[in-house]
Amino acid sequence: MSNKPAVHRQLNIKSGVAKRLLKEHILYAKEAEEQQRKLDKLIANNAEQWDVNSARRILEESHRMIKDSDNRLGKAVQDLRELVLRVKSQPEFAEDVELLHAEEALEEASV
Repeated sequence: MSNKPAVHRQLNIKSGVAKRLLKEHILYAKEAEEQQRKLDKLIANNAEQWDVNSARRILEESHRMIKDSDNRLGKAVQDLRELVLRVKSQPEFAEDVELLHAEEALEEASV
């Protein structure tokens, strides 16, 4: 792992994946909240049963996507954490900017 450009590339890729999956996870959570409000509104307005069932299916799909994105985010964070730990152990990366960016991405995604 002493090839610095290759290590930088891996740090950038894995950091980008973690950031993207975090955004995706947040968007799915917002979508689920919106779908829950729509379902509650349909129920409160005594909407057609077909509309209520359709809204429930959409909400269930949103919850499945949240679980899926959470799993993928967890794996991406784990991969990034392992890479950061390996790179930190090498003296030539002691104060590397790419490593610092990767650590920031790891901190954001771990929250």
